[in-house]
Amino acid sequence: MVIILMGPAGAGKSTVAAALGERLGWRWVDADDFHAPASVAKMRRGDPLSDRDRESWLATLRSIVEHAIDRREPLILACSALTGHHRQLLAGGLRTVRFVYLKADREILRARLTARSGHFAHADLVDRQLATLEEPGEPAVTLDASADVDTIVGHIRLELGV
Repeated sequence: MVIILMGPAGAGKSTVAAALGERLGWRWVDADDFHAPASVAKMRRGDPLSDRDRESWLATLRSIVEHAIDRREPLILACSALTGHHRQLLAGGLRTVRFVYLKADREILRARLTARSGHFAHADLVDRQLATLEEPGEPAVTLDASADVDTIVGHIRLELGV
């Protein structure tokens, strides 16, 4: 199984992925580590990425997901996957991929990004990411990102049976 934790910057994807990976003994990957330097520079300026900016990034992430599936290795991917198109590029046709949407309101996202240091995504991106976001429906699991990490991990394990 591949679990993709999705949501806008500040939703807690990496934090939850690390905790879930530790509890399950699964490898986790932070999609932010695979952005092109030009994309990171854009986000540092507070400029949103276009789908063209995301194209090769999403292709790389798809390869990582496919490789894990081919090797029958469980994987957790922390990735914004903001639109249905992005999710289709990441997981279209792959039956063992499950999405978990960490849903948070604007105030929580802004507060988390304002408090976070050393990361290229900052609070100026929140409104743009929320404008781009197409919330997933079924079969994605939607969880309240304002809950504590242990609660979120528990819900993921319960909902996905892992």
